[in-house]
Amino acid sequence: MRALRAATSVVAVVLAAGMLAGCSALSPGERVLGTWGEGTGAADPHLVFTDDGRVSGSDGCNSLSGSWRAEDDALVVSDVAGTLVACPGVDTWLRGIAQATLSDDGGRLTVTDDAGMRIGTLDRAE
Repeated sequence: MRALRAATSVVAVVLAAGMLAGCSALSPGERVLGTWGEGTGAADPHLVFTDDGRVSGSDGCNSLSGSWRAEDDALVVSDVAGTLVACPGVDTWLRGIAQATLSDDGGRLTVTDDAGMRIGTLDRAE
């Protein structure tokens, strides 16, 4: 009888842990919060996603800002505006952001344009 109670207790603990793990799974919208890119200087392509649905950053030359929302497994970025400084020799690919998806491990953000074409990636900042 004592062995049965012990086994039942172990099963209950395992089930509870599994349920808690499921509850702590973060949505793409929660996982994207924070800074993405090599740095936060004007010359470093980066994005910062905040929990109020705003995104800001730099395309490596110009500052950017806009809105974001989680939609299915993607992040839709809209209303992107930025400065228009001439940047000879700088690839301003990030200016074309329309959507982004997170890698399975949450460490890389893949950026796509309006046509759904991959235009670049940003790694999560440390």
